[in-house]
Amino acid sequence: MAKVGIVTDSTCDLGPAWLGEHDVVMVPLKVSFGETTYLDWVDLTPEQFYEKLASSPVLPKTSQPSPADFVAVYERLADEGCEAIVSIHLTSALSGTYESAIMASQMVSVPVRVVDTRTVTMGTGLAVIDAVAARDAGGDADAVEAAARFVVEHGRLFFALDTLEYLVKGGRAGKAQGLAASLLNIKPVLTFNAEGTIEPYKKVKGTRKAIAEIAAAASVVGSGKVRIGILHSGAPELATELEAALRDAGIDHQIVHTVQVGAVIGTYAGLRAVGAVFCPVP
Repeated sequence: MAKVGIVTDSTCDLGPAWLGEHDVVMVPLKVSFGETTYLDWVDLTPEQFYEKLASSPVLPKTSQPSPADFVAVYERLADEGCEAIVSIHLTSALSGTYESAIMASQMVSVPVRVVDTRTVTMGTGLAVIDAVAARDAGGDADAVEAAARFVVEHGRLFFALDTLEYLVKGGRAGKAQGLAASLLNIKPVLTFNAEGTIEPYKKVKGTRKAIAEIAAAASVVGSGKVRIGILHSGAPELATELEAALRDAGIDHQIVHTVQVGAVIGTYAGLRAVGAVFCPVP
């Protein structure tokens, strides 16, 4: 049976421990505070990052891996016996990471399937989780890629931010840009559209109502059982509230995984973001 390698980037927010345990190679993005640059999830834990974010006089900046970073990983996996690689990454609309992976895939001897998830954090993470399950079940590269692409095509990510400040200043607000002037505790629920950019979904007043709207959005992906990945940035209590809202809404669901948002996505989300990716059961 052909050995299939799985690669992702740090913005899936599954973290090095989970990825290592499941034989997935992570290529980190970078985050810089002034002249000091850190590798996402390698040099900075989420907890360390949010402490820096709260105290830093300058907003951090992020940067993508180079094609050479991906070439090194792909070649190493080929040397370890992988006959094919599936490489799963955050939306190409907001980062050049996917393009770096595409370029690298054309520079190595092993065939590489590069997947643009058109989303971020646990949206990408769920695609990785399902790709791992397909590989571990004995699937070939076609099956592993198909498992990831099912999440891309059928999953939806909805999230709420405590403030839009970081998203707007970081230039990633997309169609949510006009909401920045909203006052009076308005908490927009945001989503990623089919092009992989951010757009408004609902405007509500207060975090509790935003969480209720996120839970209700599970119906967008269908009426059957829903698989869910939850995310938060420095606010585990909001993740717990979202779990309770899902139960209260009577949604037939399975929570697959919960993640803390890392430094790169946290640069744009800020503290106290909460959200979930919903995907129907295949």
